[in-house]
Amino acid sequence: MDYLFALLQGLGIAAAIGIRPFLPVLLAGALAAADLGIDFEDTAFSFLESTGFLLAMLALVALFGFVERRRVAEASERSPMVIALLVLALALGAMEAAGSIDDVSADWWPGIPLGLAGAALGFAAARSLFGRVRARLDQEAQGALPVYAEGAALLTAGLSILFPPLAILLVAGLAWLMLGGRRRQGEKYAGLRILR
Repeated sequence: MDYLFALLQGLGIAAAIGIRPFLPVLLAGALAAADLGIDFEDTAFSFLESTGFLLAMLALVALFGFVERRRVAEASERSPMVIALLVLALALGAMEAAGSIDDVSADWWPGIPLGLAGAALGFAAARSLFGRVRARLDQEAQGALPVYAEGAALLTAGLSILFPPLAILLVAGLAWLMLGGRRRQGEKYAGLRILR
């Protein structure tokens, strides 16, 4: 049962990292350092709760926040910042999920594909949702979207760490958001075909 809870916990943390990568990592590291719900100590992933690693994540929060405020909203999904965030989210999601499992079992390797899948789902769902919302807001209101994304990521990570079974509902919700966005996109184009 502990192994299943660790799998769910890792999946939920990785999904949260996909939404926004750095604050969920900081939260997981802080909770692990205090041994609250998660612990990376005496595992191959003990660096995830080390002060140096957490300071590096804090620096990345500041750097990406500064870059995000400076740039104009990018429509391109292939911008260097989006690609960098995706790569970081995938790597951090895989490490956090594997670390969560390594806390209870030496068989931590399933955390790598699970973390990659969770982070990819969180990233795709967040990009889809916030992209649709951004298109409907004025520029001033768009500035608040990163705050909402960070809040959603922290909440998802916190709930997944403290109540691992909730990760199932959180991941299902992200999948529903992503699929709902794709369905709405298809309906938009279907309406355009009818007008011809």
